[in-house]
Amino acid sequence: MANGATAAAAAAAETAHAIKASGAVVHVEAGDFETILRKIESLLVVCAEGGIFSRKHHYLTSYRGLIFYTRSQTPLLLPPQVELITARKIWIPE
Repeated sequence: MANGATAAAAAAAETAHAIKASGAVVHVEAGDFETILRKIESLLVVCAEGGIFSRKHHYLTSYRGLIFYTRSQTPLLLPPQVELITARKIWIPE
């Protein structure tokens, strides 16, 4: 039982560290994410596909010191000037 509690405490500490390392991540709806993209001059977006039961498209971008994240069932229409980085996976601490 003590080993289970130790493992749970270690997992909680690892999650807390990941949240501190990632900074503030703001989850927004896909439409709001697209609105934010239109406000950014030098546009950089990280995207990945994932999902266990259905494919989802995950997106990250930074705006005014915050990281904005969204996921969508279908790919977003990104502006043509976007610098796109395709990641194998995007993990957001919950």
